[in-house]
Amino acid sequence: MEVDLGGSRFDITTRSLVMGILNRTPDSFFDQGGYYRFDEFLTKAEQLVIDGADLLDVGGVKAGPGDEVSEAEELDRVVPAIEALCARFDIPVSVDTWRASVAKAAYGVGAVVGNDISGFADPEYLSVAAAAGAAVVATHIRLAPRVPDPDPVYDDVVEAVVSFCAERAARAERAGIPRERIMVDAGLDLGKSEPQSLELLRASAALVALGYPVLLSASNKRFLGVLLELEVGERRQATIAAHALGITLGCRILRAHDVKGARRTADVLAALLEARLGSEAEEPA
Repeated sequence: MEVDLGGSRFDITTRSLVMGILNRTPDSFFDQGGYYRFDEFLTKAEQLVIDGADLLDVGGVKAGPGDEVSEAEELDRVVPAIEALCARFDIPVSVDTWRASVAKAAYGVGAVVGNDISGFADPEYLSVAAAAGAAVVATHIRLAPRVPDPDPVYDDVVEAVVSFCAERAARAERAGIPRERIMVDAGLDLGKSEPQSLELLRASAALVALGYPVLLSASNKRFLGVLLELEVGERRQATIAAHALGITLGCRILRAHDVKGARRTADVLAALLEARLGSEAEEPA
């Protein structure tokens, strides 16, 4: 299987990509605006590239409830940042937004991926991406970004998420985006209880079976903290375990705060998967 990110094609048969998270928000759940200032943002980006990021994901509005962020403010946060990253680094850049207008502006300065946690709620999102030749991420969410969802109920959470992602991916194809530019994401913690997120992680193979590259967004998530009674800054090892399981089940893009840890995990699993493929190829028919 391959994924195409702005014309850069990656073989993800055994190798997983690491997407480094860059939040240009003052209220991110993980860093609480630790690199909101532009100089600190660029320093952080450089470190993520050194640590082995395959692509960088820039967001200007956090997913959870918080102060209103206008379209103009989001544009001001992410567009100059993406332009600076594209000028400095020769790796793909993703924009984490659910606004088609922000995605379009980001594509205009070099972004090649639209990472949309709303499931393409903006009716212009896919046409904008298709016109720019951008890849997209179809993410499951039960309600909408920034809307509290404290008690989500599903008849079958795995079936609901897989069906949703299949429908959104098909919608992207109808808009003219080829399969190799479409990723799917279960949206762990987005409208899911902690047990539901664990169930979805365990059932990652069901999402992989759709045939699209699967992006895993487990990094430092709430469900890991609740499982092990850990604060946000204590979830590094739990995240590595989630990444390892996800790769084993077929996930191939890791959205990560700890890029170095994710890179090492991905490289070890790639070697193991390659060895398994080699052994299977040597077995007599």
